[in-house]
Amino acid sequence: MTKSKAANFSQMYTKYLNLVRTIKALPTFPDLDAVEARMLNTFAANWHEDKQITVLEAMVMLPEISTTTAHRRLKMLRKKGMIDLNLDSHDNRVKYVVPTKATHQYFAQLGQCMEKAQLA
Repeated sequence: MTKSKAANFSQMYTKYLNLVRTIKALPTFPDLDAVEARMLNTFAANWHEDKQITVLEAMVMLPEISTTTAHRRLKMLRKKGMIDLNLDSHDNRVKYVVPTKATHQYFAQLGQCMEKAQLA
C-alpha cells in the first residue's frame, strides 16, 4: 500500500470515528457501554451469516468477560430494546438472541457514518 493510500484510509477512518461520536451524542441513539457494543458487533457478524445464537453461546462469545457479566449485559441489551429472546420451537429450555428493529436501526446509522466518511 502506498503512503498516500494509507493516509487516505487513515483520514477516512478518522472521519468515520468523528461521525460516530456525533451520532452517539444524539438523544435518540442507544446508550450502550463498550461491552454491550462489542457484544452486538459479535452478534451481528453471526446474524449476517444466518447463524442462530443461543443465550449460552452469547455468554461465552467474549472470553475476556465473565459469564456473569455477559448475562448482565444481555439483560441490559434486552431492557434497552436492542435484543430479544426467542424460544426454540422444539426445546423450550433453549432461547435464541435475536436482533430487534432498534438493532437494525443502530447498525444502519453506523453504516451511514461509513458511507459519509467515504464520500467526504
